[in-house]
Amino acid sequence: MFERTVFSSRLKALIKSRGKTYTELGAILHVTSTQISDMANGKTGTSMERLFVLCQYFDISADYLLGLTDEPRKLKKR
Repeated sequence: MFERTVFSSRLKALIKSRGKTYTELGAILHVTSTQISDMANGKTGTSMERLFVLCQYFDISADYLLGLTDEPRKLKKR
């Protein structure tokens, strides 16, 4: 079962570890910083399109963000 808390805590950690702000990430996803804050605090989820962009932006697998694996694997380059 999907645990929004896993997604939110991993998103928050990625934002912090990369030194990004909610405003910067919001601009990338075309949403407000409040919407990013809501995702990072487990109040809301995200769309598949935004999940795709998050994975590309942070170079991280969706499996990790979704809690399907605990290994933060980088994306495979094609």
